[in-house]
Amino acid sequence: MIRIACFWSTIRIVYIVVRTTLFSNALLLAFRHLRGLYRELVEWWRVNNLHGPVPKTTVITTPFSYGLLIAFGHIRDLFRNFIEWWSASNNLHGYAPICMNDFFTRRLYRRVQDCFNRPIASAPDSWIEVVERSYNYLGFAASDEYCTPRVIESLKKFSATTCSTRVDGGTTTLHAELEECVASFVGKEAAMVTGMGYVTNSAVLPVLIGKGGLIISDSLNHNSIVNGSRVSGASVRAFQHNSPSHLEKVLREAIAEGEGNADGQLLTHRPWKKIIVVVEGIYSMEGDLCRLTEIIAVCKKYKAYTYLDEAHTSKEVIEYLKLTCPAHLYATAISPPAAQQILSSIKVILGEDETSRGAQKLARIRENNNFFRSELQKMGFQVIRDNDSPVMPIMVYNPAKISAFSRECFKRNVAVVAVGYPAIKQLMLARVRICISASHTREDLLTALEVINQVGDLVGIKYFPAEPKKQQCKGKWWR
Repeated sequence: MIRIACFWSTIRIVYIVVRTTLFSNALLLAFRHLRGLYRELVEWWRVNNLHGPVPKTTVITTPFSYGLLIAFGHIRDLFRNFIEWWSASNNLHGYAPICMNDFFTRRLYRRVQDCFNRPIASAPDSWIEVVERSYNYLGFAASDEYCTPRVIESLKKFSATTCSTRVDGGTTTLHAELEECVASFVGKEAAMVTGMGYVTNSAVLPVLIGKGGLIISDSLNHNSIVNGSRVSGASVRAFQHNSPSHLEKVLREAIAEGEGNADGQLLTHRPWKKIIVVVEGIYSMEGDLCRLTEIIAVCKKYKAYTYLDEAHTSKEVIEYLKLTCPAHLYATAISPPAAQQILSSIKVILGEDETSRGAQKLARIRENNNFFRSELQKMGFQVIRDNDSPVMPIMVYNPAKISAFSRECFKRNVAVVAVGYPAIKQLMLARVRICISASHTREDLLTALEVINQVGDLVGIKYFPAEPKKQQCKGKWWR
C-alpha cells in the first residue's frame, strides 16, 4: 500500500509540474505577443491621423483580448504536442508537415472563418444573395440596358472563352478594341489588359525591374505588389504610408548608399540600375487617396520612376510588356464576354451610349459614399480616411467584435466585409469595410444604416459620442 501511495504521489507531482510548466510557457509566450501588440498599436496611432483619440478602454481591452486568445491557443498547442508525444502513434515521425497550418490560422482565424468566406449566389447588384460579397461600385455588374445585350451577343459570337493565351490564339477583336478604349479613356498611347488585378502587379513588376534595381514601396501596398517586388530580385525598401516627406528621405539615403543586396546590406556604393516608387491610387484597406502629385514631384526630383497601381503608360512600355510579361504570354486570355462587359461599361461612362447614365452613376457613387460616411460618423463610428473614397473602413479593433458585428449584420440581411490580419498588416487594427454602389437608392442606404446603428450599439464599437437626433425619416429618428 505504501508503494502504491508513493507511486500515485509521484504521478501527481509530475502532473502538477507538467501543468504548471505548460501554463507558464503559454503565459510567457502570450505576454511576449502582448508587448508586441502594444508597440504595434502605439506606432500605428503615431503615424496615422485618425478622427480623434480612441477610448482608453479600447486601447487596454484590445491587446488583452488578443493576449487571452494567444495564451489559450498556446496552452492547447502544448497539450496537443504532449498528447502526440505520449501516444507516439504517428507514422510520419520525422517528416515535415505537408500543410503549414500555422498558429494564427489554427487558433485565431478559424474562430471567425465564416465571416470571411461568404460566396454570393446572384449577380452583385445593390441587393445580393449570400450563401452563408463583391464590389460593384458603379452598378454595372447586374443587368444593364446597354451592357447586357452586347455581352450576350459576344457570347454567341466568340463563345465563353478563347481557351488560349493572348500570344497564341487568345486575342480577339474585342481584346484589341478594349485596349484601345482603355488607352483612350486614360489619355495614353496604349494599354494592356490582363484577366486579374493581382496578376497584373505580381507579373508586371518583375519584368520592369530586376537585380541591381531598387523598389521603394508604400508600407501599406497590396499583397500583389509585395509579392511582385519580392519575385523581381530587386532590393526593396518601404516608406511610411502616403508620406512624400519620408519617401524623399528614403530616396536620398538609398541614392547616397548605392546598390546593395535585397536586404539592404553589403553596400557596394554603385549607382542603382533603376529606382521605381510603387504606390496605389486608392488604398483598398485604408480607404485613403494617394498623394500622387507630391509623390511624383519627389520622384522627378531624384529621377525615379513612379509605378501607380491602376495606371497605364507609354506605347513603348506596353509593347515591351506584351513581349515579356507572363500574364500576357502564359495566362489564358480574358473571356470575350468579360471583355465586352468592360468595354460597354467604359462606353457608358464616356457617354458613347448617347445617354448621361455614366455621368449620373459617377455622381451618385460619390453622393452615396459621402452621405453614408457622414451618417456613420454622426452615429459615433470611427470611419477613417478620405471623403469621396469608395472604400469605407469602420474600425473595430477587438477580435471578438469582428465576428459579432459581421454575424449580427448578416442576421439582419446586411453583408459587410470583415477585414483582419493578414489582409491588415497590423494584427490589432481589424475593421469592417462598407461597399456602397451607385445602384443603391437612398432607401437602401437608410435601411443599411438602421441595421449598422443597431448592431453598433449591440456590439459596442461606437467609439465617439453620437450627434443629437436631428431629423426623422419614415417614422424613425436618425442621428
